[in-house]
Amino acid sequence: MIQGDLLVASAYVRQGLMPVSPYLPGVVITIRALETFRVAHLRCPRLGVQAWVRALCDLHGVPPRTYLAQQFTVAFDLYLAIRAVVDKRVQVALARNTPNWRLKNSCPACLYKLEGEEELLFPMLATIDGNNSLKRFWRREREDFDEDGAAIPGASKERVDNREPAGDYYLPREEVDRWAKEGLEEMMKGFVANDDWLEDEDGCGERWQNMKEDVTARAYGMYDETGIFPALCRHNFMLVVVDMVKSGELAKYGFAITNHLMRTLGKLGVGYDIGCKFDKMVKSHPGLAALAAETGFKCLVGAFHGCGHCRCCQVKNLTTYVEGVGLEGLEGCESFFSKSNSLASTTRYATAFHRKQAITEYFKHADTFDAYQSLSLLLCNKYRAALKVKATLPALLHTMAALNIESREVFGTWLEKEKVFLQTLSKEPPQETLEMEYYQKLVNLRLTEVLSLPAPEAPPAADAAGYQRAAAATRAIETQRRHALERRDKSLATVQDLEARLGTERWVPGGEKWEGAATMVGRRRYQRALDALEGLIIARMFELFKVNLAGTGYKLRKHIAKALQARSKAVKAAIERYNAAADGMTPRKPTLSWEQVVDFAFLSDFDLLREGREDIREEPWALPSGRAAMDQHFKLLRADEEIKRLNLEIRRFVTYIDDEDVFLAHHEARLRTGGNPGLAHQVGLHRMERARFDSMHLERLGKLSTEHGFTGSIRCGVSVSKERHEGVARAVGDTEMPAPRSTDVHMAPARRNEAGREEDEDDGEDADLDELADTFVSIVQIAHDDR
Repeated sequence: MIQGDLLVASAYVRQGLMPVSPYLPGVVITIRALETFRVAHLRCPRLGVQAWVRALCDLHGVPPRTYLAQQFTVAFDLYLAIRAVVDKRVQVALARNTPNWRLKNSCPACLYKLEGEEELLFPMLATIDGNNSLKRFWRREREDFDEDGAAIPGASKERVDNREPAGDYYLPREEVDRWAKEGLEEMMKGFVANDDWLEDEDGCGERWQNMKEDVTARAYGMYDETGIFPALCRHNFMLVVVDMVKSGELAKYGFAITNHLMRTLGKLGVGYDIGCKFDKMVKSHPGLAALAAETGFKCLVGAFHGCGHCRCCQVKNLTTYVEGVGLEGLEGCESFFSKSNSLASTTRYATAFHRKQAITEYFKHADTFDAYQSLSLLLCNKYRAALKVKATLPALLHTMAALNIESREVFGTWLEKEKVFLQTLSKEPPQETLEMEYYQKLVNLRLTEVLSLPAPEAPPAADAAGYQRAAAATRAIETQRRHALERRDKSLATVQDLEARLGTERWVPGGEKWEGAATMVGRRRYQRALDALEGLIIARMFELFKVNLAGTGYKLRKHIAKALQARSKAVKAAIERYNAAADGMTPRKPTLSWEQVVDFAFLSDFDLLREGREDIREEPWALPSGRAAMDQHFKLLRADEEIKRLNLEIRRFVTYIDDEDVFLAHHEARLRTGGNPGLAHQVGLHRMERARFDSMHLERLGKLSTEHGFTGSIRCGVSVSKERHEGVARAVGDTEMPAPRSTDVHMAPARRNEAGREEDEDDGEDADLDELADTFVSIVQIAHDDR
């Protein structure tokens, strides 16, 4: 033992070795090997402990043993625990250990607000979605059989492990379960009682079934955690995540995350592939409705998944048509899952703790080395994409001149007309419905009046038996007449009520209104079938137009094609109903075949539109040229909003870089001069974790600021939060000093920081080992006390 060490284990740690047992360790693993595996695993999540241990065995020329992987896991768990304690001490030293501090400061571009900024309609945009790749196999005994001989899952043989990984990425399972049944009955009553919910139906209810629990019911006996349900900001920083447990995408996961984000961050817009339904569910939920109204919550349909929704839903919920969203597609979860899915192979058979630990470590790494590293590149790419869209304005003006359109305001009117037209096809006009109902009630009234007339007197019976039969027949007739009188009274009351609602006198057979209503009733079945078919075919044509539109990517084309294929069954069923109704009309109406519908490419091909309530074939918003111009108009509107948002985000990011560097440098010097060099060294490492990318960020943003069309500023502003300014002596007093653009100037701070770190590198390593040793002793002492 080294003088001053209380335990052999702590002496090993001081020498850069991690023991696998606390008191008399016989096996140690170098901290360098543990750190190398940690970094390699985060960069390549498919690399597991077993493969790494086998590689070490190959390097050392020894045969692999099963227990070596277990020993390495023990040492690695201890190493991560020590890192977590050190990180916690750093956060305490920086006064960043308050509840939800990480979430409130997760993204510099979204959340580092500056004084004098213009308020955005949606101050923050996020995206949520479920992913079932990160399942965890549930260890059970062999399956058993019940009394009926049906197989049932065996008892669990999971090892009890109550440890929780460090960090606040996960919402507790208890918090999520609180939303499982709370207020669901009241919420469903709200759906029925709320007229807006019924009238604002978008037609997606039967198609988007993500929230149904039986989707993954077959996996209940195999998996405990069946995936993750995360929330990310629009710059791909992880905000919060929950585990999906023995289920698919249930509403409770979205409720729990939405509640947490609204209470912590305030007003925000969220993208979700079933946002059309989820927005209504949140605003009807008794536990969320008031908070959603207070914060201005809005759930949208992402650009990619939204193209698979019906057109009625798209015109109301698609990001292209929603004010304040910009060009953001709100599909960040999909790209994140494409990378995090590689983690599944190493977590599928892990324990609950090790799965959660691996996911948490991956999130921390992704925030710094993926999201933060590429933040400036993402901002620049978004800005250039918005400028590219704005460059299409002359082409739009040329098209408008060719179509004799005087103002772009007309495109908003066109979209409203399309919305109203699609809604009218989903239900009958109220006036026509009322008149047809009144006509039917009049017919019923005349029938009950005939049935209620007194029956003719029967001839006298010749004998007693005949008298009994005649009396029984008379009683039956009188009973029928009494029932007819009751039905007549009810029909009369209904007729009188309808006459009051219509404001009309009693119609009589042969009258103009009577005959007109009779014709409408005869056409009703045909008209209903035609409306349903018309709505499906028009939506199909508009989506086909989107597939052939320039700029539509290959994946989006395939996604729309799959959605069209899924809806083909509904179109075929509508064709059958229409043909049956057309055969019963006088004169007989033309019928349709599936082959004819498939050949429809333009509305002008759909001759049956003239049979509808409104012929839209010549409407400007229904013509291909008009629709292209309308879509380009809305893209230009969203491009203006995108540039407005990016101008704020770029200045926030530049200010954050300057403030964060000065703040951390100040506290590093404070701790060093205050007699705590080990903690000062850890603050320095924390400072360099992100600062290594700052020169690259400033260089990218500097180049963007010189490009034509850039209207923002890369001058540092003043943050609303004073956390990084209190007690900090800034190296540069003028906060409005422009950010440097020269590559040499950008690299100079990095070289100075690197040189400064090298000067005391030896002392820092010794201090770091002292810190690790002290932490290890504390952990061992806690474990000893627990025993």
